[in-house]
Amino acid sequence: MLPVLLRLTFTSLWMQLLLYAVAVGVVSSIAFNGWQGAVGPVDAKSDKAAPASLQDKLLRALGFAAIGAALAYFGLKYALPADAFPGGKGEGIPLHTYGVLLAAGFICAVSVAGRLAQDEWRRVTFVEGRGFVDTEGPLRREQVLDMAFWALVGGLVGSRVLFVMVNWQDYAKDWTQAFSLGGGLVFYGGLIGAGLAAYLFARKYDLDFLRLADVCIPTVSLGQCLGRLGCFSAGCCWGDMAGSHSHTGVTFPGAGVAQDLFGRLGHASSLAYGSQAGDDRFIVEATGQVLHQAAPGAVRISDWVAQHGTTLPVYPTQLFESVGQLGLFVALLYARRFRRFHGHIFALWLMAYAVLRTTVELFRGDVERGTLHGLLESLGAQGLAAAVPLEAWYNVSTSQFISLCMFTFGAILLGRHRPAGEVAGLGPTPSAA
Repeated sequence: MLPVLLRLTFTSLWMQLLLYAVAVGVVSSIAFNGWQGAVGPVDAKSDKAAPASLQDKLLRALGFAAIGAALAYFGLKYALPADAFPGGKGEGIPLHTYGVLLAAGFICAVSVAGRLAQDEWRRVTFVEGRGFVDTEGPLRREQVLDMAFWALVGGLVGSRVLFVMVNWQDYAKDWTQAFSLGGGLVFYGGLIGAGLAAYLFARKYDLDFLRLADVCIPTVSLGQCLGRLGCFSAGCCWGDMAGSHSHTGVTFPGAGVAQDLFGRLGHASSLAYGSQAGDDRFIVEATGQVLHQAAPGAVRISDWVAQHGTTLPVYPTQLFESVGQLGLFVALLYARRFRRFHGHIFALWLMAYAVLRTTVELFRGDVERGTLHGLLESLGAQGLAAAVPLEAWYNVSTSQFISLCMFTFGAILLGRHRPAGEVAGLGPTPSAA
């Protein structure tokens, strides 16, 4: 369970009415965005969209409102008690640092992507009575903001599906748990799901997908920079044992140690603590060496964390990747001025992130993320699993395998670039006289 930053409860009447008002406001805002974003058919000759008809606006607003209402229904059912909402669970709304930072990362990424899209498709023309105005940039910005919703849905579905696939043995007994909202998300699954949603959106609205990817992909690193800080706050995606003498080791708290926003002790432990509390392996505390059998100077991991109330020192891999993602975001924004073809920035990101992620994975210590050892063990190949120890460098994770595929795809895309004399979006550069 994720540590709670703050839990909002709705036991009083005025708090219940406030939540209903917020739900109505959210649904109305979603419907209004649908109304505003409606566009008419695109003229094939001028590549300009005609003004949307009243019917198009109404249908789009109603569609968005229906989606918003469905989300509001499940939210109200979860948060409100049964006497305030039929079938209500009365769980309130827990605010996790993880969720807040994840949402902040998504909002920042979408905002920057919208601005980059407006600059990318900027087309200044003279309009009678208005002077020189950008006639295409704002439209593309609105399209990118619309796409962000579907990318979010695709990302959530993809990240959950990959998590279930990696941990399929845990869900074999009860597949209904695969639809639980209790967590379990994988970044690569989200990336694949969001990428597929963006591709389908680009096809529908006749956008060049690679050009769109060049605009949006750097902002993925911006969002992930904040998202990994959320992972650090929740104690997930933690690193390998660092040893007590390491200057980079950090510890994550157990239940009754972490405090919420008002200084109250929480009842939930960090995910890293929960994992180490059930770890029967042994460790040499000074060096961080993990053993599968008792040895002089070694202590059982579960006994150590139970005694101290925190995890053993581990590498802060969340912070490693957060810093790397921020550097990647800045570098790709700078590289945009040197791109030679649509898909250039996309290819560079695929290759650079694959290297970053693979490097960070070498320091990861959470076996729950899915590894070759775990796969062999789940398939019943105990002999082969024993030949691939958890701590071995060649015990590749699912993310490392995907990184290899992603790097290869990026390299192929980069290798098939247009001639060096062709400027992106402008065609071949005229030769000098």
